Amino acid sequence: MGVSADAPGTLVAFTKENNLHHQLLSDFPRRTMLTAYDAVITDPASPIFRYAKRAYFIVDRQGVIRYMKVQQNPLELLKPEEVLQALKESGAK
Repeated sequence: MGVSADAPGTLVAFTKENNLHHQLLSDFPRRTMLTAYDAVITDPASPIFRYAKRAYFIVDRQGVIRYMKVQQNPLELLKPEEVLQALKESGAK
């Protein structure tokens, strides 16, 4: 599943447009989850204040974070094979 700072309606359209098969959750408008995971820009002087950072988390069924990578630049993407390798190494089931 994915979490986004975008509004729910935007995520529905994005899911359809990109033929996604996993659920996207919205953290809009409060960005509570993003703030808790340090995945949002909190510097009020920044031109992208309150924008989401690009972040990757692997959380197991017990809620334990097994992998976390928060990019400082939201345009920096991990390669799919990096995420799959992190999933494999995390031991999460």
